[in-house]
Amino acid sequence: MGIGGMIGGGIFSVLGMAVNISGHAAPLAFLIGSFVALGAGYSYVKLALGFHSDGASFTYLDRAFPKHPNIAGIAGWTVIVGYIGTLALYAYTFGVYGAHLLGSAGSPTVRMVLSAAVLLFFMLINLQGVKSSGQTEVIIVFSKVILLGLFAVAGIFSIKQDHLFPVFEKGVSSVFIAGAMIFVAFEGFQLITNAVMETENADRNIPRGIYGSILITSLIYFGVAVVAVGNLTPIEIRASKEYTLAIAAEPALGTAGGILVDLAALLATSSAINATAFGASRMMAEMATEKRMPHRFSFRSRTDVPWIAIVALTVISGAFTLLGSLETITLFSSMTFLLISLAVSVANLKLRKITNSNLWLILLGMTLMLTTIGLLVLHLWQENHQLFFWLGGAFALIALVEIAFCERECRNSSHKQKKSE
Repeated sequence: MGIGGMIGGGIFSVLGMAVNISGHAAPLAFLIGSFVALGAGYSYVKLALGFHSDGASFTYLDRAFPKHPNIAGIAGWTVIVGYIGTLALYAYTFGVYGAHLLGSAGSPTVRMVLSAAVLLFFMLINLQGVKSSGQTEVIIVFSKVILLGLFAVAGIFSIKQDHLFPVFEKGVSSVFIAGAMIFVAFEGFQLITNAVMETENADRNIPRGIYGSILITSLIYFGVAVVAVGNLTPIEIRASKEYTLAIAAEPALGTAGGILVDLAALLATSSAINATAFGASRMMAEMATEKRMPHRFSFRSRTDVPWIAIVALTVISGAFTLLGSLETITLFSSMTFLLISLAVSVANLKLRKITNSNLWLILLGMTLMLTTIGLLVLHLWQENHQLFFWLGGAFALIALVEIAFCERECRNSSHKQKKSE
């Protein structure tokens, strides 16, 4: 589930962005992202084992700041909106590579139809229950890892060294900025903590799942990025836009290489949609049970599936993928999960005596996250004022909605208590 959630739209659709920002150092940007993910993963592991709950980041912040419920509430709502963004990103990428495979690259209509179709398909899969979701994920994850492995191995032999050097042609800071921009490619490991209650032998399998998925995914990302940058010039990468990897496979494997990568992208985005819908719906149900989201999201079917939450996620992310641009979706999702990962690390810092966490490892992770967030904000301010204010406005709106909902629930609870008295 962790690998499925991470190797989704990320490496397939945001590689072009990484190259545009950091040039030849794009593969290192993925390594930076992996170090940040490991720093965040440490706190997620410790908190997941200390507080068994599918509410994940919402639950951790609720325990860390019991006197300030809005902190956990705002974080929880932000995570859910972030998951909607990643679902939109994966569906968008599925549509792009699907259109390329069908010979309709660049067709907005074909892309939109395919994006909507894949979201509906995995909504139906998730409505079947945990067993169906898990079996589907295993098959897809193994298939896409094999296909990406073939691409990386075959592509090594056609790499042109002058495409990789000088490494820091756009400066060292550009690597960190690119790593922050594409952090959404690593967010999937967090989904594991949304299923801790349904995990066998959680004390053993949660750490294995989180650390293992980050390390395996990082190796795949680095290898694939090296092959892509080594086979294409920056101009060719920008020209191919969202389906860069399909074009990068052609020097080594010809037309078959492009088809192979298209298929890998379809599998990758499919499993990421499946994993994200699974984890996000459980978190919504947990928050609804705690009266921090509309109560209807806690409704479960006969197979214990939070079906209203799954349907709502699908509908909203479908609208987002049809209306949003790739850059906006990617930036919003990356910033969301960087901020939430930082907040979770702060929660672990406060609860470290309960979670038995190492102070210096927590601080190291927080330093990495603060550095990447700061560089990303600075880059956004310098490059796109409009997007900067749009992003700030989106986070402010989420906070206002949560606060208004929380106050309404408090008034309703107070009114019911008075009536009973």
